[in-house]
Formats: sequence, structure tokens, C-alpha cells
Amino acid sequence: MSQEPHEARTPPDEQASPLAGKVRQFPAAPGVYLMKDSQGRVLYVGKAKNLRNRAGHYFTKAARDDIRTADLVKLIADVDFLPADSEVDALLLEARLVKDIQPRFNIELKDNKTFPYLQIRIREEFPRVEFTRNPRRKGVKLYGPFTSAKGLRGAIQVLQRIFQFRTCSLDIRGDDPRWRWFRPCLLHSIRQCTAPCNFRVTREDYRKQIRGLCMVLEGKKSRLLREMKRAMNEASASRLYEKAARIRDEIVALKNLNLRGDVDRDVQPEVFQIEPKKGLAGLRKILGLRETPRTIEGVDIAHLGGNETVASLVSFIDGLPFKPNYRRYRIRTVAGVDDFASIREVVSRRFTRLDRNDEVFPDILLIDGGRGQLNAALEAFRILGREPPCLISLAKREEEVYRADADTPLLLSRYAAALRLLQYVRDEAHRFAQHYHHILRRKKLEGE
Repeated sequence: MSQEPHEARTPPDEQASPLAGKVRQFPAAPGVYLMKDSQGRVLYVGKAKNLRNRAGHYFTKAARDDIRTADLVKLIADVDFLPADSEVDALLLEARLVKDIQPRFNIELKDNKTFPYLQIRIREEFPRVEFTRNPRRKGVKLYGPFTSAKGLRGAIQVLQRIFQFRTCSLDIRGDDPRWRWFRPCLLHSIRQCTAPCNFRVTREDYRKQIRGLCMVLEGKKSRLLREMKRAMNEASASRLYEKAARIRDEIVALKNLNLRGDVDRDVQPEVFQIEPKKGLAGLRKILGLRETPRTIEGVDIAHLGGNETVASLVSFIDGLPFKPNYRRYRIRTVAGVDDFASIREVVSRRFTRLDRNDEVFPDILLIDGGRGQLNAALEAFRILGREPPCLISLAKREEEVYRADADTPLLLSRYAAALRLLQYVRDEAHRFAQHYHHILRRKKLEGE
């Protein structure tokens, strides 16, 4: 990951600069900080468990003298931040931004390497467990993305000793008698695999092993950890210190399974490729459109730095981003945090300008949110006195699709191409609303 100084509380005598004063207003909470130069270009993106402490370190004498940060510090003209719900979310957000912006001082995270997943091929008779950076779309149970490849590999080794699942690539079929003569590998001899390759475990018993594994991966591991701690203490009391140390490391590995994102929320575009044509055809079908849509616009509201509300509008043509049509708006008429009122304002401004400039009317307008956000957009069109396009919203938690002409939302398969395309538009609007150098520049935000 990126080279960063250790978390440290900034000494009072080193907080004289205006930027140090600005950083003191940052929350003492997880997030991502962004350092920019005098032209508004992002120089460095970093993650933090405590934004105030981590970002504040750059405005100390220690940072000016440190060979790792001295060149960066000389160029910093401004600093801003994006909050995150947890340290894990901050790390994933940092990686996403670095890949998008390619800041000069971020040496790592610029490549196409993605965060890994733990994948269980549940449709196989004897499901295999895999470490992968290229997960399958169907027939698997996915956990991740994990923030540490090394940590995930270590956890898989610990879990394999406990649940004895297979990690090999053999295509084992219960109706093929030849497997009865297959010689199991060394893992069976050391009791880390029950050897389904030689039918030494029944299909039902092996699936019980996998169910136990899934329970641990889904957070139900307190009993297991208690048993491991008891075994560690017993080994230590018997002066079996190497055994106690090994169990201690295994406990740490299991606890680190929590350092992961959510498969549906933390989508990595490099991993899950979108099929535009298939997605558009799917939208035509599920939304009952007469023709396959070509243009989709997406709207999102963001509260930057905890006090400034902006909106983004992204444009897709034939299922792909069309960035010349992207827009950003500073919300003018809304005091405080009011997403519904903000949506009414931005939709009104967008479609007033669209008429004035004779721009292309979108086939679909996607609002980030649920029924309330959708109704706010409808209200904007009523105020304008015009018919809306196909107007829908996408709610994050269950990924429900709300429609203006239907009371109940659509709940699509998470693998549906139509849903993946809508998620792509929604996520792109979200990223653009919080987007790096545009947010941080001292230019006016896009608007009228």
C-alpha cells in the first residue's frame, strides 16, 4: 500500500500554518485525505483511521525533514478529505481514487491489481475453496474484497486446518468410480483435507464442513475463537510455547477476516466487467420500453467535507460513460442536509438547461436512492410542467429498482446485466460527486 507516516498527534507548536488549522477541523474518524498543489491537482491520496491526526502530520517539522514526505510537503497548497464508515472502507476508497486519479506521489495502487476474494464453488458436488482476484459471476459464494492478500491466504490456511476443505482444482464427480482409486495428496495425510477426491468423505458430510466455514466467514466465529484461546492458554501453561504462538497467530488471522469490504457495495470495476448491450436489452424488457434505450443519465447527491452539498450528473451512451456530458452542481437553494430538496433543484436545473441548449433528452434518468428520492425528482418535473423520461431510482441496501409508474420495486438478480449496468451508472455518479480534483479545485462547481 501507499507509504505513509505513522498515526501521530501533531504537537501544538507545529500547527502554525493555515492548512494545519484547516486539518484541525477534520473529524477524528476514518476517511481519505487528498493533498493538492496550487493548481488544484491531486498530489497524493492517503487513507486514515483518524483523519485529523494523519493529515495533520504533513504540516509538522518531522514531515518536512522526512525523506519520504519532504518533496510532497513542499508542493502542498491545499488539503481536503472524504469520510468513510470504517478503516476498511477508507482503504478501499483510497485504492479506487488512486486508480482513477493516478496521483504523482502515490507509487503503489496505480496498477491494475485488484483486491482478492475468497470464493466457494457451491454448485460443485464437493465445493472447492479458492483465493482469487478473478471471481466467477455464478455458482459461487463470494466473500470480500479483502484488504490484504497475505492476510487472506493466511486465514485460508488456518480455516483449512479447522474445516478440512479442499483447495485443489480437481473436477470431482460422485458418479465417476475412477475417483475411488485416486491417491489423495499430502493435505489428507496431515488432516487438512477430508479427501473427497478418494470418496473418503460423503457429499453430505463434506457440505457440513462448508456450512461451518460459511458461518465463520459470516461472523459467527466467537465460539471457535474462545476454543482457540483456551487451547493457546493451555499450551502456554504446559510450556509448549511454539504451539501457543502458532495458535495466537491463527487467532489473529481469523480476526483479520473482518478486514474486508462487501461484495455488492464495494464493486471493483476491473473485476466485474459490464456487458452494455446485454444490460440495455435487459432494461428495455424489465422497464417495458418500446425501444432499447441508448442514453442514460444518473444523479447523485453528496455532502463533501460534512458541510457542502453538491450533485453530480453522469451520462452514458450505449451503455458506456460519455464524460463530455458529465455535470456537477453546487446546491444553491437548500439549507442544511436535505437530499430530497437537493434532487428537486438539480433535476430542475438540468432539464431547464437541456431545453435551452437543445440537448439530447435521455431515455432513462436514474436517481440514487429509494422511493423518496424518486418522488422528489417527479415533483421537479411537475413544477417544470413537462413529461419526464423513464424515471427510476436504485436503492443501495437491497438494490431495489423503483419506478415512477409502479407501486412496488423490482428486485433483480445481482447477476442480471440490467442491474449491473444500473449499478455502474449509480456508482459512477457517486464517484463523480465526490471526485478528486474537481472537488478540491477552487473553481466554481459545474452549474448555471
